[in-house]
Amino acid sequence: MDDEEARTRLLDAAEELFYRHGIQAVGMDRIRTASGVPLKRLYRLYPAKESLVTAYLERRDRRWTADLRKAVTGATEPVPTVFDWLARWFSEPDFRGCAFLNAYGELGAAAPEVVRLHKAELHTLLAEIVPAGAPSALADQLLIMVEGATAVAALSPGPEPALRAREVAEALLRQ
Repeated sequence: MDDEEARTRLLDAAEELFYRHGIQAVGMDRIRTASGVPLKRLYRLYPAKESLVTAYLERRDRRWTADLRKAVTGATEPVPTVFDWLARWFSEPDFRGCAFLNAYGELGAAAPEVVRLHKAELHTLLAEIVPAGAPSALADQLLIMVEGATAVAALSPGPEPALRAREVAEALLRQ
């Protein structure tokens, strides 16, 4: 196994375990066991748990943001499309809420910078898709609806929180 395969296996194991059980509840030995990567190589690639947590969140950010951006690109109604995309995500069997908010909830100020960057990037994406002439605060309001729907869905998975937030977003767009 080369370093690239080891990284992939470690990040796959870290993502599954951190997202399902929490960052603080999962030790490096558990990730080593799940990945099949020897402990020496794990620590050579990720010298500290914090570096593995950061790599896991960065990879998740790239994938999550790219998927959402792909969904809204070219959509005739991109704002409602965001909430349709969220409804599908909230319905996935392994949905456990927002990995970035979960990380911040566990680690607080010690959370990797990627948590803040992810939320800033989400805000930027929302600002890009609001209709021309919309109030400047609309992107802020949409971010709050996305985050609120995600928090509610973490407690009660399923599409309903996204569909309710979509209704509110559509009402704001009509104003």
